[in-house]
Amino acid sequence: MTRTSRSESEPVARYADMMAAMGAEPRLRIMRLLIAAHPDGLVVGDILAELSIPASTLSHHLDKLKHEGLITSERAGTFLRYRADTAALQALLGFLYAECCTRSQAIDPAAIVSCCGLEPEKEKQAWTPGKSRTSK
Repeated sequence: MTRTSRSESEPVARYADMMAAMGAEPRLRIMRLLIAAHPDGLVVGDILAELSIPASTLSHHLDKLKHEGLITSERAGTFLRYRADTAALQALLGFLYAECCTRSQAIDPAAIVSCCGLEPEKEKQAWTPGKSRTSK
């Protein structure tokens, strides 16, 4: 049995906490909504209207997602605007991708790309950091 060093386990613990935060169905719905609203994000009232979650419950879920670094908030006048933290999501997905598709090769990378609606050969041109897939 190999012993994992503390420096190796810290990122794993962080990603585990991020996945646990998204493990609750309402939080996953919030994440999907904020990702769909990227890059503008949404104010709390819009999230409430879309998901029909009581305000106190929504506040709890938003706090948990923010604490785990999955979303950010910014005051916009009297409103709070929430956005998905795409850098954190990219790091989490990169971690999972590296484990399943490169190191252990448990999943063919083309299968991941195709489930996202991209053709493998067009993957590189379809997305670059800081640029949305729909922008030209």
